Amino acid sequence: MKGFEAQLAHPSALSADELSFIYVHLTEDLAYAQARYPGTQVVLYLNELTVRVHNLIYRNKPEKKSRFITFWTDEVPREMNRAYPYLGYAFLIFAAGVFIGALSAAYDDTFVRLILTDPYVDMTYENIEKGDPMAVYKGMSESYMFVTITANNIRVALMAFAFGLLFSVGTGYILFQNGLMLGTFHYLFFQQGLFDETILTIWIHGTLEISAIVIAGAAGLVMGNGLLFPGTYPRLYAFRLSARRGLKIVLSLVPFFIVAGFLESFVTRHTEWPLVVKIFIILISLAVVSTYLVILPNLKKHVRTKN
Repeated sequence: MKGFEAQLAHPSALSADELSFIYVHLTEDLAYAQARYPGTQVVLYLNELTVRVHNLIYRNKPEKKSRFITFWTDEVPREMNRAYPYLGYAFLIFAAGVFIGALSAAYDDTFVRLILTDPYVDMTYENIEKGDPMAVYKGMSESYMFVTITANNIRVALMAFAFGLLFSVGTGYILFQNGLMLGTFHYLFFQQGLFDETILTIWIHGTLEISAIVIAGAAGLVMGNGLLFPGTYPRLYAFRLSARRGLKIVLSLVPFFIVAGFLESFVTRHTEWPLVVKIFIILISLAVVSTYLVILPNLKKHVRTKN
């Protein structure tokens, strides 16, 4: 296998017959491994090599139009299912940041200003005194706010993913930092007796936005895990494999951020809307997240198990 992998490192030097020879042998070995050692790293390793050779053989074949559809219906759910353990780790890190942020703000009056900055805290107090605590969402034009917020959220997600290169520590830092800010923010309003209002206002867009950031962090941990724990793979190969898997997850989050940016810019500012409308939007967002994280990945796992 090592010989085949070395040859595949320079695919341009391989003839069509050589590629065919490698492909036949790999498929035979893969079939044997699947029958004798199902679910092992050996099967995954052989499968990845086989896919590489297959792609080299058919690299000039036009991409099917259905590729875009299968990305959402097959590839993303499959990668989300594989990433479940890392999603749990990402959530725990983020939740720890939320808890520590709220706890620190409760016991240290200066902590809120340290995390949220003096200008923001002063502006918030002024808005509360004026009777419009959520006025910060009404200060920009909808279109400009949509562009800037969506771009910033995508930037944060890419950072959470890319910092997985620092052996997952960087991703953990981004997740913890964002959790810390969220916990501090909510405690600021809780202290002013406005916790209910912030929940119903912030989570109109926050349900999708925060979920996507945590998922992006999980993608970063997937990539970092390839560096830390390559298993039976060569470390560089394990990294490339895990980076590709994590990148698919991150790319799939772009619609989340677009919709979250739209809600924050065009909907969240309408604090006068009825309670039932706000709850309905939050429930719809929760349904989308549940479908993305639970229903589709488990459905795909069930189908794969039956096959």
